[in-house]
Amino acid sequence: MVRNSPETKNSEPEADAESPGGDDGRPRVKTIGFFGRLRAYFLAGVLVTTPLAVTIALATWLIDLVDSRVVPLIPQKYNPDFYLKEYLGYEIGLPGLGLIVLIVFITLVGALTAGFLGRMVLRFYENMLNRMPVIRSVYGATKQILETVLQRQSSAFRQPVLVEYPRRGIWAVAFITGRTEGEVQNLIADDLINVFLPTTPNPTSGFLLFVPREDLIKLDMSVEEAIKMVISAGIVTPPDRRPTQIQETPVTASRETAAERHERSAAANRTEE
Repeated sequence: MVRNSPETKNSEPEADAESPGGDDGRPRVKTIGFFGRLRAYFLAGVLVTTPLAVTIALATWLIDLVDSRVVPLIPQKYNPDFYLKEYLGYEIGLPGLGLIVLIVFITLVGALTAGFLGRMVLRFYENMLNRMPVIRSVYGATKQILETVLQRQSSAFRQPVLVEYPRRGIWAVAFITGRTEGEVQNLIADDLINVFLPTTPNPTSGFLLFVPREDLIKLDMSVEEAIKMVISAGIVTPPDRRPTQIQETPVTASRETAAERHERSAAANRTEE
């Protein structure tokens, strides 16, 4: 009886269970060459360094943009760069100085306008702007958008949904911005919802749609996950965290109307009862 030595046991490469078998019935060995490993390492490095590089580049661009506009407006006697230049002998330029000054200035303006005198001054300038034909439209629209988005109790961009666009059977990710009111709602018998449909890969542009409430399918994913999915053109897909039983039951089908969808859902509920 011949015993196999440890060298004999380790000399055979480990087989891949998923690899198809060869002509002799034995599973084939799936190996990765030297250049394949280098390619895998390179792609792993790209996944790690690219988001970091993009973040640093955007932050640097924003800081340089603000500094170039704000720092020249700072009086020389209040500019720390002036005293550092006299002490060191050369100018270094403090990065982010303009951004810090801008943040402090905006905070002070907000504190001043919160008082009685500040509100009076703000109301005076708003009355002046409202008398200018073109400027009043831009100012009014910008103020209304900011007030809606920055309100703490606002529901804008808080709920991602699926909406059929640009035709039935094709679905797109959109965001609820509010309930339709005014003339648009009064002209339509259905209960409409304001929906913002972003474009890919730039979600800051898109379309405003007035969609009947029953035609919307709410998503359980967060707003951040939905935005990542839109920006990446579907490459980054968030996992479905719903229970397995719910995942196996589709909510709707292509080219199915809202009435047909509700009828099918009601029939399924009656069957379960």
